[in-house]
Amino acid sequence: MTQTVDQQASAAASETDAWLSAFQQALTARDADAAAALFADESYWRDIVSFTWNITTAEGSAGVADMLRATLDDVDPVGFRVTEEPAEADGVITAWLAFETRAGRGSGLLRLVGGKAFTLLTTLDELKGHEEPANDRRPKGVRHGAFRDRETWAEGRVREATELGYTVQPEVLIIGGGQGGIALGARLRQLGVPTIIVERNERPGDSWRKRYKSLALHDPVWYDHLPYIPFPAGWPVFSPKDKIGDWLEMYAKVMELNYWGSTTCKSAVREGDGWVVVVERTGADGTVEEITLRPRQLVLALGASGLPSVPEIPGSEKFRGDQHHSSAHPGPDRYKGKRAVVIGSNNSAHDICAALWEAGADVTMVQRSSTHVVRSDSLMDLGLSDLYSERAVAAGMTTFKADTIFASLPFRFLPAVQTPVYNAIRERDAEYYRRLEQAGFDLDFGEDDSGLFLKYLRRGSGYYIDVGASELVANGDVKLAKGQVTELTEDAVVLDDGTRLPADLVVYATGYGSMNQLAADIIGQDMADKVGKVWGLGSGTTKDPGPWEGELRNMWKPTAQEGLWFHGGNLALSRYYSLYLALQLKARMEGIPTPVYKRAPVHHTE
Repeated sequence: MTQTVDQQASAAASETDAWLSAFQQALTARDADAAAALFADESYWRDIVSFTWNITTAEGSAGVADMLRATLDDVDPVGFRVTEEPAEADGVITAWLAFETRAGRGSGLLRLVGGKAFTLLTTLDELKGHEEPANDRRPKGVRHGAFRDRETWAEGRVREATELGYTVQPEVLIIGGGQGGIALGARLRQLGVPTIIVERNERPGDSWRKRYKSLALHDPVWYDHLPYIPFPAGWPVFSPKDKIGDWLEMYAKVMELNYWGSTTCKSAVREGDGWVVVVERTGADGTVEEITLRPRQLVLALGASGLPSVPEIPGSEKFRGDQHHSSAHPGPDRYKGKRAVVIGSNNSAHDICAALWEAGADVTMVQRSSTHVVRSDSLMDLGLSDLYSERAVAAGMTTFKADTIFASLPFRFLPAVQTPVYNAIRERDAEYYRRLEQAGFDLDFGEDDSGLFLKYLRRGSGYYIDVGASELVANGDVKLAKGQVTELTEDAVVLDDGTRLPADLVVYATGYGSMNQLAADIIGQDMADKVGKVWGLGSGTTKDPGPWEGELRNMWKPTAQEGLWFHGGNLALSRYYSLYLALQLKARMEGIPTPVYKRAPVHHTE
């Protein structure tokens, strides 16, 4: 058996070396067609900034050839090599790669099938001459010797806070100080890019603290690390909202971010090769100061959605009880013994229903359309455990490796990877789903049965990771009503079939508008229209109309407006893509040429 394994490893290494040798030879000769011939008929090369100064996926050998013809002379790629022994399983050879370009150093992940590339991921990891000050390049922190007028670290931080935004302008302004803005700010700080983060809330982490009382992350801790500082080994698997808020506040402080809380962006106008941004900053004493900032680069770090979406329902002005969007829900405590109607059936709706039931309210959930539900344990065991779990860590899986493996799966091919996972979940939890359907709950697994993550990428909604509320629905403790809400009376919610739901509280767990909405409030409607839709793949599914783009629209990459960028997503996406956005911003600050290949077309579909 050992000999067979050794022979298999040797064959995988030989085949990989032969492919890389031929690939590098073609690149050096600037022979795009020869390089493309090394890719299978169905193949995908996903590049993140290293070749294209963009995030794009070339599909098929023709797509590869087109990309290389446009980029090879500028990129000058050299030194493609493996960084560890290639592995073969089920006819697929997987190889971890490193390489260099004229501008920087990169890494990648290659999958070979039958001697040809099926998938290739290439990423730019650092810029030559502008490496992060880490490990043997770390700062000393003190200047040894005796010097008059020595400035301490603390004094330097005070001076920077006094100057930046006043006598010294930032290179980058990040609007939005949630997890995305904070992660990107940390990357830029390490790269020496002067940056200010503005946030309407007072403190880092307030966007979590101000959510409903029972909120906790539905993603496990291994999936949620921030750059540079992972969570401690004893951190809970699912972070309570206030705990993650405190972590973000600590993180912003120790990573030395220039974080302007209690600051509202009033307008952002393009002027010359930069921006004129007017903000209102509230001081500790309550005084409001209007400040004009002039950054060269503007990043809208607004999450993956926009403003709360509150439906206009006839009679809402007559309703005598409490009504509010889920984002403004104060928690369940004041509603003990009250009749609560929660409109919606996704994550927030389930969480709020469960908390209200626990507090002793009489709770009804109104389901308006089908929802994808997956048990948290099943999602972790079958969907995440190979990459993000204690078992994965024990097997040598790092966060960087896990992120890279997931990023290496092209979005066109991702449904084929995800569908078997959710088929297995559906089989494992068949009785669970039977009980939900018996209770009248409308279930789906996505239009193509590809499950939760594709729903998230395509539309950012339509799912619930079950941490307990589904049992309340299945057994009837949380009552279920279905249909569209047509009216509110003084004391009831009325559905389109005439059903009247008596209510003292109405919670609109009705989601959020598009990120474009929020962007338009800052940069103006004309510029928002120039940029087009943000988020979504163009899959042609509900809320993600085509045409197909193959990457998330306008996220972490150049947009149709020079100097305008979008950043966001969950903790994992914010962590991973913050590096590549930071490198693009740093390159522009340093004057490194950044010719963008295949800037995505603009779409205005919602």
